[in-house]
Amino acid sequence: MFALTGHHRFFLYRHACDMRKGFDGLSGVVRNELDADSLSGDVFVFVNRSRTTMKLLVFESDGYLLYHKRLEAGRFQGFQGLSDNQTEDAAAKIDYQRLQFLIRGVDLHYLKYRKRYKKAI
Repeated sequence: MFALTGHHRFFLYRHACDMRKGFDGLSGVVRNELDADSLSGDVFVFVNRSRTTMKLLVFESDGYLLYHKRLEAGRFQGFQGLSDNQTEDAAAKIDYQRLQFLIRGVDLHYLKYRKRYKKAI
């Protein structure tokens, strides 16, 4: 079953990505630029420079799965933007809820979270 849930870990690649890359190219970015394991089951999120296309790469038990969304109007908004600064971390960990907001077009700069109880683990 194709499903991304809050049980996954999500990493947003902060630099503009060439959307011509497929499974092998994106897994190479994960390995070489993020110094991460693309076979880990984590979800890696890539956005192009104009922020109109997004790809999510995840390895399931027997192979890679690639989600691809291209906007017909507008741009993906609300994250720290795409950076050409190589000294900055190449990836930012984001949670499932923020990813859903990004995909749905919510600008995260204007979100305000209210204080909630969270049980210590």
